[in-house]
Amino acid sequence: MSSQDIPEENLPAEQGTPHGGVKVADEKNPFADPGLPPHEHRIQDIDERAAKRSERTVALLFTVSMLATIGFIASFVTIPVDKSVFIFPLGHISALNFALGMTLGVALFAIGAGAVHWARTLMSDEEVADERHPIEASPEVRAKVHADFKQGAKESVIGRRKLIRNTMLGALTLVPLSGVVLLRDLGPLPGTKLRHTLWSKGKLLVNMNTNEPLRPSDVAVGSLTFAMPEGLDEHDENFQSEIAKAALMIIRLEPKSIKDKRELEWSHEGIVAYSKICTHVGCPISLYEQQTHHALCPCHQSTFDLADGARVIFGPAGHALPQLRIGVNDEGYLEALGDFDEPVGPAFWERG
Repeated sequence: MSSQDIPEENLPAEQGTPHGGVKVADEKNPFADPGLPPHEHRIQDIDERAAKRSERTVALLFTVSMLATIGFIASFVTIPVDKSVFIFPLGHISALNFALGMTLGVALFAIGAGAVHWARTLMSDEEVADERHPIEASPEVRAKVHADFKQGAKESVIGRRKLIRNTMLGALTLVPLSGVVLLRDLGPLPGTKLRHTLWSKGKLLVNMNTNEPLRPSDVAVGSLTFAMPEGLDEHDENFQSEIAKAALMIIRLEPKSIKDKRELEWSHEGIVAYSKICTHVGCPISLYEQQTHHALCPCHQSTFDLADGARVIFGPAGHALPQLRIGVNDEGYLEALGDFDEPVGPAFWERG
């Protein structure tokens, strides 16, 4: 049903009158006013049953939002933080994160969709023109502003005192350069040092507690060991900055427990080496759950699955922990087969 099918006496009365323009341009009004197009009534304006249907639709959307909010709360309370589900095409992801994201997204979307449908079908959509006062100032005001400006320039003697004028302009031009000098105190440019660590091919993995090179037999299944590259001494001047990038977690898993193909290829007999630096704000990861193979950052509870590429399964960390490819040299010691294939720690993607 359209407004053309409704008798004229049943249509809502038009409100408002054309604004005070002219339909034909003249000398006083050089721009003609085309006026507003005829208002077309919506089906909801002329059929109460259609309006009721729109009302029920809006109410349904708001109800869906309420149910989704309840689902959000229920998911937070009932779903374990370490539970993962397979969602195509995302792969294995945290069930809790997925549930929270979906329910909150549906709740917000339903509120927005309900508000838009309400506005488009039930709220008034009639265009109203309103008069607007002239923007330009009156000739008297413009004349006074010009006179005041000329009087101020005359009293400042800037026109006659060229030395003052020129030196003032020079000072205003040069003073911002002082801010450029202050940038020097921010320190040297990082260059590419955020992209590299001390690890390289042939570097031995040294136990941080005993300062002795590690053999595969030193790492038991289910254990967690912290390592650093050989040649790095805690008394070195740059020890803190280098260990902040090169610190390793050494974990030994059953090879059959490793889910990620590349992780298995980069390991040695189930021994995997990951960066110890959390990818959220750089805290050292020190908590390991032997049964689940999860590493937990104690600062903000970012959780990484060390049996599945150290991917993030919970918390605010943005990406997985970088893995170091390792092997065994001729003397039977664990060694690095290169550097990390990606930068370690947080904030690289903003600073590097």
